Amino acid sequence: MFIDILTNFKLSDAQQDLFVSEKNTDKTRIEKINISEVQICKYINEFWTAKQRQANSIHEVSYRACFKPQLPNFFIKHLTKERDYVYDPFLGRGTTVIEAGLLNRQVIGNDINPLSVVLSEPRFLIPDFNELAQYLEEIPFYKGLKADIDLSMFYHPDTESEIVSLRNYISEKELYNNLNSFDKWIRMVATNRLTGHSKGFFSVYTMPPNQAVSSERQIKINEKRNQKPEYRNVKELILRKTKSLIKNISSGKKKQLKKIHKTAIFLNKDAGKTNEIPDSFVQLTVTSPPFLDVVQYAKDNWLRGWFNGINIEKVEKNITMSRTIEEWTEVMQKVFDELYRITKKGGYVAFEVGEVKNGKIKLDEYVVPLGIKSGFKTEGIIINQQTFTKTSNIWGVNNNSKGTNSNRIVLFKKENNQRLGNIRFVKVRT
Repeated sequence: MFIDILTNFKLSDAQQDLFVSEKNTDKTRIEKINISEVQICKYINEFWTAKQRQANSIHEVSYRACFKPQLPNFFIKHLTKERDYVYDPFLGRGTTVIEAGLLNRQVIGNDINPLSVVLSEPRFLIPDFNELAQYLEEIPFYKGLKADIDLSMFYHPDTESEIVSLRNYISEKELYNNLNSFDKWIRMVATNRLTGHSKGFFSVYTMPPNQAVSSERQIKINEKRNQKPEYRNVKELILRKTKSLIKNISSGKKKQLKKIHKTAIFLNKDAGKTNEIPDSFVQLTVTSPPFLDVVQYAKDNWLRGWFNGINIEKVEKNITMSRTIEEWTEVMQKVFDELYRITKKGGYVAFEVGEVKNGKIKLDEYVVPLGIKSGFKTEGIIINQQTFTKTSNIWGVNNNSKGTNSNRIVLFKKENNQRLGNIRFVKVRT
């Protein structure tokens, strides 16, 4: 049983070597907590760590508030077998589905933000580098083109002209539904190279690539750093990033991902309304939902939206940006009802949440009743706790305390084929 794995979890010899200075890192600490009159067990250990192994290079796509691949890897390996369907209703950059594909699981990804499919799907169809280079070289770039918005604070005029040329080329092919796998790959990489803080990006020095600053803010950054945009060769940088993404993908993994893509489902829907997914179809969901109103999507993604012809303000209105915990739980209840419908009997949902409002709100304690009401059994709250080397505070969510960085995952299991009706809570054996 999975709970036995958690309870008796032991670090590998390699992990113990890495954490030899830490006490009791090979023992799972179990705590019990009552949530709405239901007793739930918390399992606390370092079940996975970013230091344990380098994640596959294909994951190295920037996106705001994404979890590490080791998180879905842990649940996929223990709770599914090859060719099972693994799902993420809040796809983000695609970490869950990419990791599932690498582990030879079938995948479904959904996100109301269309950028998520732009970033995720192409990495199942990894191109041959030399063929991509030849294809990219044949895309016509024109001199003297300007964007329909002022981007002079980010790009050298010649770089801007190349970006606009590429944008026009992709837009025209998309208009006629004529994008091929090379086009989608190029679009994905270019979207990730638009802005950043090194010479590997198209722009002058700016914020990290998952957060585009405003034009006004960039002007101030340029003034403060006494900098102006230098020329960056768009095609060269796309190839450089491609080489980095595919550096440890074997030919066998490329073929495997391509095969997985044939049965993959990518949706751009409300996570509570995914009628395209059949009943009792998914073995495992691993996801992390949007939290409370702590991120402004339009401000963060305006440049990526522009490049991809996406009305990011319109997208933002459809994204779950609840201002109160009551609004958030109301939306998430619909998501859990849908997850229950599509989950197989014996299937699982691993729902990663954090603490918001400086730890005053622990979302895992709000999530447990939602899953139970939908019909799931709560297996427990899994807290992956590891030493951190620098403080992170993403989306206003801070999981760091007393020198540790934590992932909090509420794990649910579907034991029946029907919802529990009006039963709101069930007692869990202790």
